[in-house]
Amino acid sequence: MAKWTPKHEAPEPLEGPVVATITGGTILWFVLFLVQLPFYGWFADHGHTWWLWTCLAGAGLGCIGVWYVRRRDAAIKGDTARKAAAER
Repeated sequence: MAKWTPKHEAPEPLEGPVVATITGGTILWFVLFLVQLPFYGWFADHGHTWWLWTCLAGAGLGCIGVWYVRRRDAAIKGDTARKAAAER
């Protein structure tokens, strides 16, 4: 079995408004949970309560994601500032 080797170099990762993207997704998951909450009885009768809990889990994990990317952005900005100060 031959070992796979890449034929070209990997592209640079895309950087964008990561915090805004994760925050928007988190809000969307929570809104979906709130919209489905009044229909809990219907979901329970049809065995679809996992839909609600999936939305709530998405919102909870999104909160962790927001915390993570905010710290990541702060670390990147801090590192950039330290490198700029060291070059002076």
